[in-house]
Amino acid sequence: MYYAQFRAFHAVATYGGFSKAANELGLTQPAISDQVRKLEERFGILLFNRHKRLVTPTELGQALFEITKRQFEYEKQAIELLSESQKLRVGHLNITADSPLHIIQTVGDFRRKHPGVSVSLKVANSQNALYQIFDFTADVAVLAEPPGDDRLEFIPLRSDPLVAFVENSHPLAQYDSITLEHLREEALVFREGGSRTIQTIKQEFADKGITPKVVMDVDGLEALKDAVAAGIGVGFVTQPEFGYDRRLKAIPIEDCTRLLTESVVCMKDRAHLGAIKAFMQATRDYIKNKSDA
Repeated sequence: MYYAQFRAFHAVATYGGFSKAANELGLTQPAISDQVRKLEERFGILLFNRHKRLVTPTELGQALFEITKRQFEYEKQAIELLSESQKLRVGHLNITADSPLHIIQTVGDFRRKHPGVSVSLKVANSQNALYQIFDFTADVAVLAEPPGDDRLEFIPLRSDPLVAFVENSHPLAQYDSITLEHLREEALVFREGGSRTIQTIKQEFADKGITPKVVMDVDGLEALKDAVAAGIGVGFVTQPEFGYDRRLKAIPIEDCTRLLTESVVCMKDRAHLGAIKAFMQATRDYIKNKSDA
């Protein structure tokens, strides 16, 4: 009874305006406006604040949007399930990763096998990547140490040690390896709080009774490398994340024993969907081929 009205509302909330919603749904702007108006009048409510060209959901509208996101996600799942016979000739896959380098090869393998499926790859820390899985804005996530949650299906991808890294002229750059004690009095640069790398190094320091001297927090790996290259302090990454940077030197930490395990994660109740299922299989194939090599 209210499907058309909910669909119009959801499109306006998703795309941020009546014109954009009309374009996405292939309708006229007056038709979209009329459907939203009918919904508001039927219940005597206001779903959007309208100011010139700016359209934002009210508090009630935002709450309804959270519900319609699930409603239309389920519709999307139903359509994809019924269209599975198309063998992934068309489609789209949203991937969020805390470190894209861990998944790029799998994305390449997946695209070669399913060229009709487009892929978007976004970068977020592990915490935010997990949030995106739960609110359906990501189909697949690559993150460190997924929590024990029965709603998730995950495939361990690789496990790596942490390394410290410094600017080439830093006194620690003379060492081939260090211990955590070497870092007791050093200025440190940490990534944002949702980073599993930082949570892990904090645990390592706590085990040794060391209080880290954090002089700067940054958002993202590139900002971290730039800060360390500027001589602000010592940074931490997993060994593969460091890659190559002529400004910097990576130093193994002898007594840092914890490994970070990167995993590919999706929701269990979405694992059967065509593109997600195919990507998870591509991940398993990649791991098998690498172990056989």
